[in-house]
Amino acid sequence: MIALDFGNGDVFLSLLWFFLWIIWFWLLIIVFTDIFRSSDLSGWGKALWTIFVVILPYFGVFIYLIVRGGKMHDRAYKQAQAQDAATREYIKGVAGSSTSAADEISRLADLKDKGVISDAEFEAGKAKALAGG
Repeated sequence: MIALDFGNGDVFLSLLWFFLWIIWFWLLIIVFTDIFRSSDLSGWGKALWTIFVVILPYFGVFIYLIVRGGKMHDRAYKQAQAQDAATREYIKGVAGSSTSAADEISRLADLKDKGVISDAEFEAGKAKALAGG
């Protein structure tokens, strides 16, 4: 009996409306994210765009996409670059030095040959390099 109720394309229309609803909320999230990410908007500008989008949702989102949509990709790209740089800096800080013990001992030997460090400092640095820290 259920098949008779949905035989004229009601399932397709229901799914279409559901996906349009999901797309609408995704657009709202993207627009609000872009509003608050924008460094070229002042606090008042952000407040006005937010009020405009909240009070007149469809009209506000479409006007926002027309007026400021061209730069949305640039702001998202800059944010991704900043996040990538921060992640790389964090990984470098956590991973520590990438020099091997042999490189460190070679550097210490050069410093010893030039008279910058003493034999005791060379041995201490060598022991530290061989210990891994």
